[in-house]
Amino acid sequence: MARANRVRELWQAGQPALNGWCGLPSSFSAEVMAHAGWDSLVVDMQHGIIDYQVMVTMLQAISTTATVPLVRVPWNDPAHIQKALDAGAYGIVCPMINNRAEAEKFVGSCRYAPLGYRSSGPIRASLYGGADYHAKANDIVIAFGMIETQEALDNLDEIMSVKGLDAIYVGPSDLSISLGYAPGGDKPDEWMMAALKKIVDAAKRHHVQPGIHCGAPAYAKKMIEMGFTFVTVGGDTAFLRAGAAAAVAEMKNAPKPGASSSPY
Repeated sequence: MARANRVRELWQAGQPALNGWCGLPSSFSAEVMAHAGWDSLVVDMQHGIIDYQVMVTMLQAISTTATVPLVRVPWNDPAHIQKALDAGAYGIVCPMINNRAEAEKFVGSCRYAPLGYRSSGPIRASLYGGADYHAKANDIVIAFGMIETQEALDNLDEIMSVKGLDAIYVGPSDLSISLGYAPGGDKPDEWMMAALKKIVDAAKRHHVQPGIHCGAPAYAKKMIEMGFTFVTVGGDTAFLRAGAAAAVAEMKNAPKPGASSSPY
């Protein structure tokens, strides 16, 4: 029997999924993160310092726990998407989905025929997922399309009506830039709240799960209250940066440094 996707189970139960972020190229840091108790972890191959082989070892480390392994690919490229799935990713976060055609290309990469054009070769996925992985993969793998631009906001209904798109994932920093503001996340501004409400409302209309990248738990809780069902709260790099800076500042009786400009 194929291994279930815990994130899907949470959604079916009407509960949000708590996600962590891995940008450090280390199987050990991924293992440490997985043992912290996240529902899922994203291995970031877009902005993380991670190559394919290291990604595979990180997925292996995550699989020492019940945490669901997800991968953010560098771009909407079937080669990246399908290799990550063959390595055992149970979901793909795909950057910059701006219109229906891009959403269709992305979803097709994630699904075996007749639902898509994913090539058959689940070399590690069948070890992680089980002997009947191929038969169940279309129902297991989660396709997250990232909403990060004004164009995407203008095309929400077209994007979210694509059959097989399970979820969207808001990239607040790129969305801020596209809307004419400075990069960064966890913004309480009215313009951001209006954009996020528009996204959540569209997701509800199309029965798509809305996700978002957050930095602080307090902001993530507000996003859940708004209707988001998948929230990322920080990541390995941010936790390392904050913990180290706080310890040094305390030892030197110095003020803690300001927040990093990176959302990761």
